[in-house]
Amino acid sequence: MLLISVLFPIAAGVAVSVPAVSRRLRQALYTAVIVLTDLFGALTILLGRPVTLFRLTGDIALAFSLDEVGRFFLILVLTVYTAATIYAFEYLEHDDRMNQFFGFWFASLGAMTAACLAANLVSLYLCFEMATLTSMPLVLHERTKEATLGALKYLFYSIGGALLGLFAVMTLCYYGSGVFAPGGFLSAEAVTAQGPLLRAAAFVGIVGFGAKAGMYPLHGWLPAAHPVAPAPASALLSGIVAKAGILAVIRLVYYSAGPDLIRGTWVQLAWMILALLTVFMGSMMAYLEKVTKKRLAYSTVSQLSYIMLGLSLLCDGGLHGGLLHAAAHAVSKGTLFLCAGVFIHRLGIHNVSELRGIGRQMPVTLWCFLIAALSLVGIPPLGGFVSKWSIALTALETAPGAFAVLIPVVLLLSALLTAGYLLPIVVNGFFPSGDENLPVQKEEPSVLMIGPMIALCCCALLAGLFGSAWIP
Repeated sequence: MLLISVLFPIAAGVAVSVPAVSRRLRQALYTAVIVLTDLFGALTILLGRPVTLFRLTGDIALAFSLDEVGRFFLILVLTVYTAATIYAFEYLEHDDRMNQFFGFWFASLGAMTAACLAANLVSLYLCFEMATLTSMPLVLHERTKEATLGALKYLFYSIGGALLGLFAVMTLCYYGSGVFAPGGFLSAEAVTAQGPLLRAAAFVGIVGFGAKAGMYPLHGWLPAAHPVAPAPASALLSGIVAKAGILAVIRLVYYSAGPDLIRGTWVQLAWMILALLTVFMGSMMAYLEKVTKKRLAYSTVSQLSYIMLGLSLLCDGGLHGGLLHAAAHAVSKGTLFLCAGVFIHRLGIHNVSELRGIGRQMPVTLWCFLIAALSLVGIPPLGGFVSKWSIALTALETAPGAFAVLIPVVLLLSALLTAGYLLPIVVNGFFPSGDENLPVQKEEPSVLMIGPMIALCCCALLAGLFGSAWIP
């Protein structure tokens, strides 16, 4: 089942991108592909068994298995991909390259599924690179100069970061088995003999894989790629594909090197500093940005480093809080980008200043935007509140020195900035000032676009109410 879950969407992506069939038949094919992928994913969660596809060398294999972390990310991948796929039917209804878009779309779904199921560092690295290569054409889809530059920037940053990650993969696999294990696979003898080298490799890997998650200083691809990508692709890049960086860091630190290797060392301190800097910088840049999708991209830079902060605490509570925020951010930011896509698709609105009074034309869409925004701000009972609360409490209990206070303070300041760059859009949308003659004609899209946004908002609420119970 694991191999079917990985290979089916890739093969289906190739198949649906080739035939020149009617638009309605193509949509039926895409629906069948995503439904079957969800079915195979559910069967994998219930019945999946470890499998080795082939061996690269005697000790290195391309292998897949399923543990709690892989199960968690697989559920996130299937949830957001399903919602965005349905949404994309209407968004790309008149696009002449719809079949090419969905070809790469489903190929990237297979690559992300493979990353979730990877059983060792080498398999994860290969799947990580494949996720980059299959998702880059989604950014390039419009074929404009801006889209080309954004796609190239995304590609160069991701591959550059992956090369840094490769150094960590090679070093750790040289001194250990490379097979994921809770607490890491390095022996005590290897840590004693090569501790400085292994810590340096772990830090280089954190920075490299962190590029996909938008961590400073390799964050620049996010504000370049999101404004030029179609809205469904932006929702995936922010909500799911960027999480490949988070997944890689979790596997590197918690299941390969081991948190004990870097706890209390310069690596942990440097990681915390970079994450704190990214949280604050991303929030400030989002607050100053006037283009809606670019503002949301800078918000992603900030919000993903909330997860990095939780992971940098190197304890079960930090990992739990980081995973909580990964879930809350995936569904909330996915909703926000889909809402921004509605504004662009229906009215051609790209800038925040043009959204004044939009609530009169699109009340349901703006309500979805509000719920997702409140989750990212951290308002109970939505998912963002529970995750930030968990990270802050864990930092107060376990963070070294001044970081025990600094982390909660920065999280609070970032939450205020998040409210400052998201909530005025809603206030001005529902309660415009100074002009009572704004248009009131309803411009809501069909249920194909509204339905996925409402579903993701419900997921944000469920993450807040029940997330702590089912997230590892």
